[in-house]
Amino acid sequence: MATIAMERIGRLFINLQQVRALPQMLKDAAPSMPGTLRDADVPGFFREHHIYAGYRPLHQGWRYYFLSLFQRHNETINVWTHLLGSLLVMVKFLQLAETVDFVHDAHAWPLLILLLSSVTYTACSTLAHLLSAKSELHHYCFYFLDYVGVAQYQYGSAVAHFYYAVEPNYYRWVSWAFMPTATLLSCLSCLGCCYGKYRNYSLRVWVRKVGQVVPSAMAYAWDTSPVFHRLLLSNLWPTLHTEDSITHPAGGVVADPAISFHGGQVAFFLSSAFFFTHPLPESLFPGQCDFLGQGHQLFHILLVLCTLCQIEASHLDYLGRRPLYTMLHGEGGASAAVYLLLYGVTLLASVCIAVFMARKVKRLLDCREKSK
Repeated sequence: MATIAMERIGRLFINLQQVRALPQMLKDAAPSMPGTLRDADVPGFFREHHIYAGYRPLHQGWRYYFLSLFQRHNETINVWTHLLGSLLVMVKFLQLAETVDFVHDAHAWPLLILLLSSVTYTACSTLAHLLSAKSELHHYCFYFLDYVGVAQYQYGSAVAHFYYAVEPNYYRWVSWAFMPTATLLSCLSCLGCCYGKYRNYSLRVWVRKVGQVVPSAMAYAWDTSPVFHRLLLSNLWPTLHTEDSITHPAGGVVADPAISFHGGQVAFFLSSAFFFTHPLPESLFPGQCDFLGQGHQLFHILLVLCTLCQIEASHLDYLGRRPLYTMLHGEGGASAAVYLLLYGVTLLASVCIAVFMARKVKRLLDCREKSK
């Protein structure tokens, strides 16, 4: 009995020793993490207005930048907001996949495009904020990737709105031009953002902002116009307009549950656009928002909320408006197949634009290096 007790005490002692050694084991396993820098210690293209500290050093190994996901720096919240957003969209994707036949039901493909484009833009944004600090070339390349994500998400929004949310009278006005125009505007948005980033320091700030914001604003206005039209009709005729209502099985008309989510996505997007274009609150408290409280962080959060509302609204429309969208787009889903093909075209064209601009940046940096 005494021997057994001594053995147990010995095992307990060994386990306690292992627990005490765990912090040192983790420290030895992970590389030493360099401290963050002040804005004066990094090149100008990394500096953000009113953000004075928390910059990561350049030219570290890739492992450092990936592990900086768990480090406190001025991009930490930007990384995590869209990383968590991407995970939330994927969870929603898995939930919908239990009830929606994304493979055999062609009418579900626009919803599939919206989900894929939502995961892609949040993932691209996460990578841009996490890895762009490695060098000047990587800074440009990863943000070009971010703009590709934004462009294909714009197209994903357009196809979901045009397929599920559009009203018959608006469909008759724009059916011949809506999706080709959405593709063109998505590509122009990608080009404007990439070119504005490329000319970051050779153009005035307002000129660069116009080049980036105007094409994106045009794309948003066009892509969301079916939703604006539907919201307008639902406000003008909240009970009489049957195209914005669902017939109850017992008779009568009930309010369309998707309308509130469509209103939510518009409100969240417009709020996010405000914080994207205005450096608040950091401009009011310079140096006090280096880690938390930046306008871009609020932009990320509001955009994720917009996306989640958009997905929920599109799913409700997919369930509740099937007679309407099958009448408009055809019973066999041929239109959905065309829109899926156009999504691939939009994505490929955006990637080509980003690669072209990345090569221009590399040539510029090589010439600058040779001139030293």
